[in-house]
Amino acid sequence: MSEETKALNFIEHIIEEDLANGLAKDKLRFRFPPEPNGYLHIGHTKAIGISFGLGETYNAPVNLRFDDTNPSKEEQEYVDAIKRDIAWLGYQWENELYSSDYFQKLYDWALQMIKDGKAYVDSQTSEAIAEQKGTPTQVGKNSPYRDRSVEENLDLFQRMKAGEFPAGTHILRAKIDMEHPNMLMRDPMMYRIMYAEHHRTGNDWCIYPMYDWTHGESDYIEQISHSLCSLEFKPHRELYNWFKEHVYQYAEGDYPMLPKQREFARLNLSYTIMSKRKLLKLVEEGVVSGWDDPRMPTISGLRRRGYTPNSIRQFIKKVGVAKRENVIDVSLLEFCIREDLNKTANRVMAVLDPVKVIITNYPEGKEEWLEAENNQEDDSAGFRKVPFSREIYIEKEDFKEEAGNKFFRLKLGGEVRLKNAYIIQANDVVKDADGNITEIHCTYDEDTSKKVKGTLHWVSIKHAIKAEIREYDRLFKHESPDSDKDKDFMEHLNPKSLTLKTGYLEPSLAEAKVGEQFQFQRLGYFNVDDDSTAEHLVFNKTVGLRDSWAKQKPKAQNNSGQNKPKAPQQKRSAISVIQQLGKKYTNVPEAKQEKSKAEIIKLAEEVAYEELEPLFGTAVKKVGTRIATLIALKVLLNKGLERNEAIDEFITKAKADKNELLVAEASEL
Repeated sequence: MSEETKALNFIEHIIEEDLANGLAKDKLRFRFPPEPNGYLHIGHTKAIGISFGLGETYNAPVNLRFDDTNPSKEEQEYVDAIKRDIAWLGYQWENELYSSDYFQKLYDWALQMIKDGKAYVDSQTSEAIAEQKGTPTQVGKNSPYRDRSVEENLDLFQRMKAGEFPAGTHILRAKIDMEHPNMLMRDPMMYRIMYAEHHRTGNDWCIYPMYDWTHGESDYIEQISHSLCSLEFKPHRELYNWFKEHVYQYAEGDYPMLPKQREFARLNLSYTIMSKRKLLKLVEEGVVSGWDDPRMPTISGLRRRGYTPNSIRQFIKKVGVAKRENVIDVSLLEFCIREDLNKTANRVMAVLDPVKVIITNYPEGKEEWLEAENNQEDDSAGFRKVPFSREIYIEKEDFKEEAGNKFFRLKLGGEVRLKNAYIIQANDVVKDADGNITEIHCTYDEDTSKKVKGTLHWVSIKHAIKAEIREYDRLFKHESPDSDKDKDFMEHLNPKSLTLKTGYLEPSLAEAKVGEQFQFQRLGYFNVDDDSTAEHLVFNKTVGLRDSWAKQKPKAQNNSGQNKPKAPQQKRSAISVIQQLGKKYTNVPEAKQEKSKAEIIKLAEEVAYEELEPLFGTAVKKVGTRIATLIALKVLLNKGLERNEAIDEFITKAKADKNELLVAEASEL
C-alpha cells in the first residue's frame, strides 16, 4: 500500500502511520463483527467493504465474528444469511468466530475485575439505575450497592451465573465514575441475567455479557490491530479503551497487542430504512414477502432483485470513506447497477403492455428467423435468432394516431424500424366499442437501408411466451422515511412499490434460469426471480434504463424577491447541455467527470440521432466534446439505434486518438 500512488483515505493514513511507527505488517488484522439479529443490508456493505478491502490491500487476515450476546433476538437463520451474503459479495474471511466462544474467558476476567474492585453487583431496578445516571449536563449518583465488599460481589455474581436469581434482580456494573462527562463511563453494565436459549451455547449460560464489555475484549482476544466501526460508536471509544487496558493487566503475556478503535461515517441512503428493527417490522406485518423481498435494502433483497456483487462493490468505492455523516442518493446505487448490467446483460425483446400489429402485406403463414446481436458491449456474447411473422405485439405507448414531429415512434402515416427486422408504416387502426385501439394495420418495406428516426422492440405473437413481470419501485415515497417526527415511517410507504404484469417475451427466454439477467430493450434490466419455474416464468425489474425519479424531485423554492415578475426562461435543449458538459470534461477531476458522465447519460435519453450526428465533425482538439458525444451515442445505440457509416467512422477516428479518456470511451462501442 505504501508504494501506491493513489490517494489514501483517513483510515489508510492511520494504518500507514502505525506501520511507519513500528507496527509489523504481519500484525495487521481486521474483522467484520455483525450481530446475528437480522439480515445484512446495504448500509452494512460499507463496513464490509472497508474491513475486507483493507484485508485485500494489505494481504492481512479478516475475521468474521458474530457478536452473539443477546439470545432473545439472535438466530442461526441470521448467521447463515450473513455468511451467504458476504460470500456472494466476493469476500473471504480468515476465521469464523463468535463472541460466545469467549463467554468463559469474559466471565473469568469479570471475576478478576470484581477482585480488583473494578466491578460490583447492583441490585436496583432498571428504572432506579436510569434515574441515577444523570444527564449530559447533570452528574449521576452512586448506587447504594456500589461499596459492597469484594466477597459479597463475588458471591452474588457466581450465584447469578448459577441461576439462583430471577431476571432483572441483579446486574454487574463496572466501577468507573458516576460524575464522568461521558455518560457511557458512568458505571456501565457488564452482565445481566437472561433466561433464553442461545443458538450456540444452548442453556449453558443464564448471564450474558453486554456489547461494550464483549466487543472490545473479543477484538483483544483475536489481536485485531484496527477495530473499525461507524461514527455512533465514537463516544464508546473511551469505554472500549478503559476495558481493554484493565484486561491487558490479566493477559499481557497471551495477548500482547492492544487494538485501536477508529470510526467512519456509516452509509445512509435516500428513500431507504436502515434500522433492522424497522425492517423486521416490515417483514412481520407482511408489508414485504420476507427479508429477501426485492424491495428490501437487504443484500438478499438486492441479490434477488438482480443487483450484482460488482455493482455494489463499485457503489461502495464511489461512496468512499468519510468522517462526517451524509446521505447518499439512491440513484448512485442504481447508476452502478446500470453500468454493470450494460456490459454483461444480453439484450432481448419483451412487450409488457401490448397492442397487436398486423402487417397486411406480409404473407399469411410465413415466418422468418432473423439474426439479433446479444450484447453490443460484449464481443463474445454472439448472436441469436428471433422469429418474425405477420402478427406482432408492440408497446401501446409506442403508437399514436396523431403526433407531432418530436414523436419518433409509430403514428398513422409514419414509419419506424422494427429492431433486427423491417421498416413498417402504419396505415389504419381497428377500435373496440369503447374506442380503444385493438389492432394497428401496417405494411412493411424490405428495404432496410432507408433512414427512419424511430426503432421499436416487438415480439411475434405466434412465438411469444408469457411471463409474470414484477415491476418494483422504491419502497418509500419520502426521501428520508424515518426522519419525520410527526409521522410513523410506515406512513411513507409507496403503494405502487410493486406492479404485476403479464409480459410477452421472445422465445429465446423460454430456458432462462433463476438469477439470469437481461436487458429488455427500451424497458430496463430484468432478472429471473427465485419463484420462477419452467412452466411459469417470473421476472423482476431490477432498474430502468434511466432514473425515472429525478424529474419528480421538487425544486428548491427561492422566496426572495417573490413579488418581482420573472422573465420567462427558455429551457436549454439536452444536446446543448451535453455540449457544455463536454467542453469542461477534460479539465475537471475524476469525481466530477463521473458526475458529468452520469448527467450526459441521463440527457441523452432526450436526444435524437439527428441532433447528435453534427457533433461527429467536432474539431480534434475539442476532446471533451467528442467524449461527451461518444457517451451520448452509447445511450442511443443501447436504445436500438442502428450503426451506420458515419457512426463507425466517428468511433474509429476516436480510437486512433492520443487522448486516453477518448480512446477508453470509444473502445466500449
